[in-house]
Amino acid sequence: MRKNLLFILLFVSQIFFSQADCSTALAVCGNSNITYTPSGIGSVNETLGGCLQMEHNSAWYSFTIATGGTLTFEINPTGPVDYDWAIYGPNKTCATRGTPIRCSSNDGTTAGYPTGMNMTSTDTTEGPGVGDGFVKYMDVLPGETYYLYLDNFSPTVFSFDLTWGGTATLASPFTDPTIQPHPFMPPGNPAANPADPREVVICTNPAVFDFSLLSSGIINGNQNFTVTYHTSQNDALTGSNPITAPISVNTTTIYYYSISYTDPTNPVNQLNKCKQIGTFKFKDGSIHPYNALLTQCNNNNAGTAIFDLTTADVILDPTVTKKYYNTLSDLNAGINEITTPTAFVSAEGKIYVKITTPFGCTGIAEITLKFYPVVVVNDAILRSCFIEANPSTASFNLISAVVTTQLGAVKKYYPSLTDAINQTNEIATPAAYIAPNGVIYVRVSNANGCYNIAKVTLVVIPPVYSNVLKDKVICIEDKTTLDAGPGFNGYEWSTGATTQAISNVGVGTYWVKLKTGDCIVQQAVKVYSSGQPVVSTIDISSSTITVYVIGGTPPYQYSMDAINWQDSNVFTNISRGDHTVFIKDAYDCEPIQIDVVVPNLINVITPNGDGINDVVDYSALAHKQNLVFSIFDRYGNKIHQADKSNGYKWDGTAKGGGKVPTGNYWYSVTWNENDKKNTAFKFSGWIMVKNRE
Repeated sequence: MRKNLLFILLFVSQIFFSQADCSTALAVCGNSNITYTPSGIGSVNETLGGCLQMEHNSAWYSFTIATGGTLTFEINPTGPVDYDWAIYGPNKTCATRGTPIRCSSNDGTTAGYPTGMNMTSTDTTEGPGVGDGFVKYMDVLPGETYYLYLDNFSPTVFSFDLTWGGTATLASPFTDPTIQPHPFMPPGNPAANPADPREVVICTNPAVFDFSLLSSGIINGNQNFTVTYHTSQNDALTGSNPITAPISVNTTTIYYYSISYTDPTNPVNQLNKCKQIGTFKFKDGSIHPYNALLTQCNNNNAGTAIFDLTTADVILDPTVTKKYYNTLSDLNAGINEITTPTAFVSAEGKIYVKITTPFGCTGIAEITLKFYPVVVVNDAILRSCFIEANPSTASFNLISAVVTTQLGAVKKYYPSLTDAINQTNEIATPAAYIAPNGVIYVRVSNANGCYNIAKVTLVVIPPVYSNVLKDKVICIEDKTTLDAGPGFNGYEWSTGATTQAISNVGVGTYWVKLKTGDCIVQQAVKVYSSGQPVVSTIDISSSTITVYVIGGTPPYQYSMDAINWQDSNVFTNISRGDHTVFIKDAYDCEPIQIDVVVPNLINVITPNGDGINDVVDYSALAHKQNLVFSIFDRYGNKIHQADKSNGYKWDGTAKGGGKVPTGNYWYSVTWNENDKKNTAFKFSGWIMVKNRE
């Protein structure tokens, strides 16, 4: 398709100018149309012969036959004029051309009055007023050369259009694939209107242009062809006044290129006169980029932002390519190109962009990188009262933290700085965030999408308890006062009281709600009854009673009448019989009491059978629990035990039934009192036994 378009451009649009003498006749190359406006004659008024007499407004052409056959043509004037013509040949020179072999001088008086050769006419020449202006076709052979003379007989100058017909073809180096194997490539690009000259882009207007830069592209590798450049069509056709050096060009002048062939084996070959021309203009391709400003977020005051340099509006043309550089010197040297222009991390500064059009024109723009105003934030502290079920935590209303005063700011809350930057793990319930002491981070964004991050320190207000309100121990029958102490903003007791202290309080469990600031803590307190002392053992020895006490709170006090009290647990000179011992502990509560029996002591027995002091008898205590009566010799050896089996009696005999020797013996009587505590009693003493030998 490209070759066909080129052929049409070069051959259909070709307009021939020629000299008006035979010796300077231009070659007709191929069966291309000819359009021309002859004006006057050449330097010589030629002898024409045949049906013609003299020149008026004339033009001379020569042509060579490529393939034999019939040859016709038609000339159509563009105005009401009479065109005459003649053909000389074949293979004649201007000097030997002789009489024309075809000739027509028929009068034509209207625009478009045709003349020429066709396939129906039979005559070979027509004089004035004879015939219809057409004569018989010619049979031609390859290699034959002819001259064609055209003359506008009328004094008014109008152009003509000539078209070829028949089966023969005219020789041309531009249609012979052995001479021209490749299509010629017209310079530039098609204009918006295809009928207009092609356009060669220049990057400045006006510009000094070297036309020779176009030649290799036009020739396209075809040998034996050359190109010259001209400022007029006539010069292009004749090869006159070629442009041989760079000149200043503009975008209004039409320039012509002329392609010529030179037969390397025959310098006088008629084809060497063939020229193919084309037109072109220069198109202003200069670009005028403009500087741009890119503004981005200096997020979290990092000192840098991510810029998409490709969004900088530096030129409207979407077909250009852009390359970005940190410095103008890098741009000019073509080094250190920014390879990530869509995500360029930079501080504020300037970037330079080289803009190149599809035609190779370049321009430079400057991109200024700026930051949006920073999002101003400040760190904050939030304090909140402890959660009673988990005092190390509190419920925080993060929304209430004043981290910015800028209007329209959007705040989002995150548990870590990394989360705030990456916008992950956002806190879903910022108005009721349960947390211990610590920090959270607030991402504060503005309408530009910029953000900054503030830190909020979370402080759990711990419970403040009374350090004076302590559990108490009182006597069960007593009352006491509970005092929470000063320094609180409010008190609320389980009794309903709202005072610092409550009085007349008995044994039990109480609580008080203590208010410190906005926080309230509930503190429990107990009033215990004091533990009653317990008599564990009572030792009775002759007239001495020793009371052993456990429980309660020492020190203990002892009394035999609940009036006179002593610190000692030993009572002496106690008479035989029943007594009551009173004991109280350090709380001085209602004393406990225990009954004590000091048995009637028998210190001597004479087991001689006379019925008087024959035995020691403790059967009177038989109702006591675990009653045991034991006899020991002076060495501590147990020699007798009186219990239920022997009636709690001793008759002075030892184990086995033998009488013990006269002497002193020790004894002890132990039992458990029939009270709630089963108090252990021990009664001890000595006895003399007098046995008759």
